[in-house]
Formats: sequence, structure tokens, C-alpha cells
Amino acid sequence: METAGRPGDGFAEPVGGTTPGRPGETSQTLDRGLRLLHLVADAQGGLTVTEAAHRLGIGRAAVYRLVSALTGHGMLRRDRAGRLRLGAGVLHLARRAQPLLAEGAMPALRRLAEQAGATAHLTVVEGDEGVALAVVEPSWTAFHVAYRTGSRHPLERGAAGRAILAGRTGSAGPVTTEGELQPGAYGVAAPVLGVPGLEASVGVVALAPLDAGSVGGQVLTAAAAIARALS
Repeated sequence: METAGRPGDGFAEPVGGTTPGRPGETSQTLDRGLRLLHLVADAQGGLTVTEAAHRLGIGRAAVYRLVSALTGHGMLRRDRAGRLRLGAGVLHLARRAQPLLAEGAMPALRRLAEQAGATAHLTVVEGDEGVALAVVEPSWTAFHVAYRTGSRHPLERGAAGRAILAGRTGSAGPVTTEGELQPGAYGVAAPVLGVPGLEASVGVVALAPLDAGSVGGQVLTAAAAIARALS
């Protein structure tokens, strides 16, 4: 079992030249806490305190203090093996942010749906899945795909998820697919890039083949507009 560092054990936090409680130290503590949250979020198997201390470049005692504060707010938790995991408080904040994201994306989604004559959607990452956060159906088509808000699918299937994966490699898309999520459905999507902390894509899905050139351009324009709205 890990124990907090003590003076002389090699894990004491270095002195930064500030007195506890001063603005400089408070800002540094906040920065470290946020960095710790990002590290834990990116570690699929969680992190030990020692691993976190090494990656942050600080002592274990300092990490324990951060963990204590973040655990108290539900942002972190310790699993049975003692590894650090994200807490339910992060999900609570994410759910509060989702309506704001959807609201910011709606104007671009409405334009895209009307231009393409297809159902437009904003998809965000949740774990290893894509979740439809906002959906807009075209107003003038006789038939279109019914795509529900909250629909989930693996990132490896469908244009929306594949566009997110492409965005991780720096590719801006667009990505096209056929029948991967629903037989006879065609999708075009592009990643929403440049929004810190957000992995998302915007796209359309239709019951007939989509022109990759014109619709792809419309999707890229919508992705750029959503990125500007959310930045």
C-alpha cells in the first residue's frame, strides 16, 4: 500500500518560493489538479499515486493532497486496487455542459439539414462510443432517416464515429459510409476540431446515396461553424 511522502523520503514537494495560500501557489495547485484529471481520464486502467506523481513531476504527498480534494468533490475515486479513476462528478459536469454544446451547434445543424436534405447530427465521444448529442431533420423532404438524440454506436462503425477517429490523427475528413449502422443508410461526417476538451463530429445520414463532393463540403462548413461557436 502506498503511503504519503514524509520529509527526507525523497518525495517531499519542492519549494516554489511562495507561501501557502498565496495566489501563485493557488494557481499552481489548480493547474496540477486539472492536469491530474486529464491524466486519469487518458489512462484506461487508471493510475497509481506513484504513477501520477511521476507524470506530474511532483511528490506523492502533493498528489495525495490533490486526490483528497478532488475525491471530496466527486471528480476522482479510488478503485479496489487503489488506482485513481474518474468520479461521477465529472459525468455530472459533462451532462450539464451537453445542453450548452447542443445549443451552440443547432444553427449550423439546421443549415446543414436543409442544404443536404438529410438528417444532421452532432456526435460526441463518451467512453469508446459515439453519442448523438443533437439531431436536426430536414423540413422539406418526403422521407428522411429518423435518428434519435442519445443514440449510441461504437466509434469504429458509422461515419460519425469514424470521423472522430480520423480527427484524432489530424485528418479533417469528410468520411463516408454505407449501411454500417442501419441497412440502406448513407452517412457523411467530419470531425469538429480545435475545441479544447471536446471530441466530436458533425454529419448527415440519408436513405439515398449522398454526393460526397457537395455534401462533404457542406459538412466541413458545418464542422467549422460549430467549432467557432463552441470555442
